[in-house]
Amino acid sequence: MTTSTGVPPPVETSLHRGTNWWGAFVIGLAGTILVTGIVPFAVASMGAAAIPAVALVVGIGMILCLAMGELAALWPERTGGMPSFAAESFKPLGPTASRHIGGLCGWSYWLGWFPVAPINMILTAGYVAILFKVPLGRSLLPLGSVGSPVPVTVMIISLVGLAILYVPCYLGIRLGATFATILGVVSMVPLTLLVLLPVFKPSSFHWSNISGFHYLDAKTSGVTFFMAWVFVISWNAVAMEAAACYIGECRDPARDAKIALTAEGAYGVFIYVATAMVFVGVLGASLKSSDPLTLYTDFATHIFGSGGYVQYLIGIPLIFALLLSVLNAIMGVGRSLFQASEDHMLPKWFSHKNRHHVPDRAMGFNVVCSMLVVFFGSPVRIYIFSNVGYLIAVVAALVGYFFVRQSQPELVSPFRLPGWFRWVALTCGAFLTYVYFVGGWNAPKLVVGPKETHFLFVFGFLIVAFYVPLYLWRKYSDQRGTPVETPPDRMTIPSGVTAMEPAMEFEGLEG
Repeated sequence: MTTSTGVPPPVETSLHRGTNWWGAFVIGLAGTILVTGIVPFAVASMGAAAIPAVALVVGIGMILCLAMGELAALWPERTGGMPSFAAESFKPLGPTASRHIGGLCGWSYWLGWFPVAPINMILTAGYVAILFKVPLGRSLLPLGSVGSPVPVTVMIISLVGLAILYVPCYLGIRLGATFATILGVVSMVPLTLLVLLPVFKPSSFHWSNISGFHYLDAKTSGVTFFMAWVFVISWNAVAMEAAACYIGECRDPARDAKIALTAEGAYGVFIYVATAMVFVGVLGASLKSSDPLTLYTDFATHIFGSGGYVQYLIGIPLIFALLLSVLNAIMGVGRSLFQASEDHMLPKWFSHKNRHHVPDRAMGFNVVCSMLVVFFGSPVRIYIFSNVGYLIAVVAALVGYFFVRQSQPELVSPFRLPGWFRWVALTCGAFLTYVYFVGGWNAPKLVVGPKETHFLFVFGFLIVAFYVPLYLWRKYSDQRGTPVETPPDRMTIPSGVTAMEPAMEFEGLEG
């Protein structure tokens, strides 16, 4: 067993340690719940070919969760998940390089995660209008040809919903975890049972629909089309890593990191692959609508039969699932901005905490930006420019994990993966880099529509580049001698590995 030597220093954290692995897991379910938003779009466009695409990406998501579990246990004082670990991972390159990598990843991660809130509020508003027969009103086109028409009712529900969900985020991690538990149980239990229903009615499931993983339309097959969809799916199917954002607020981070992230990854692999398989196996040639609610309802109707109650049986859990994702999009990435600010890479304004020990300004910033993105209207359009930022953070996290294990073998985490795992992480990072440029560049035309230009992809780069003026603003502020807001209530806990204490090896293998 690998051991550490010496007496470890105390570990400080700026945020309140008010939850445990369950809190990190249920709030992190917001990433797993994104299955409800992407799988219907993917199977309706790709057919059975969506199954290997989803399985490939969600497998990388599992690898990412395990790697982040090890780093979260190694650096329990860091909050905000992947970007904050990237800042530590690249320290052998020097303090300037590591801080800029962390700062850029923090800003890119923000671009990747905050749009989850407007996307899911748009879907939620649409479902509420359908289920409760609320008139949609006339449609507006606030952003012209860049966006899609947005009904007035959808816009109002989305904006009001974002403001309401900011309240539990503002009131602290404990209330946020409680709220997430309620939303998670009410949504994921029925949606999980739903994908298991074909087991109890085998006649509804047809393996011939899956055999050969054929495309829905042979004209759209090919490597480029496949990679374009892998790019879009990767915005959703690796998002289980969101649980890492809250390890810094767990009471026993060394223990909680490995439980929360392993459970998150394993459940994510199951629910993504199972959902894609049962949709294709049950619906087959009926895969015509890319609207998630319609596709879920069609699926349930094939099993239960037609009935007015089916739409509510599906729609209400879907609404709760989407609201949980909105909650995490406000909370989790707010902590990433907070950590980047504490590292002096983003304006100190983001490091402000309220009396409930949470980064209220960073979360409020997410809400305001989410309200603006609502005007884009189309979830798929938002997926593309958002993922331009998100995959930067994902690739940096995977390569950073390799860099830690390769160049700093003396760092021993309480949750230790086998040594060869670092090469798996590096391979995944290289593959996602290929997907980033090949799939991302072609995604607007092949996924959104043939009339689309590359504007959405370029627009994502422009937002990522905005990190430069934000950093210069922070540097100018620090040079003026303005004191940095240091929280007065820093908490100290023992680190996860004590002197000569064996590290917990994954499957008992030496790292």
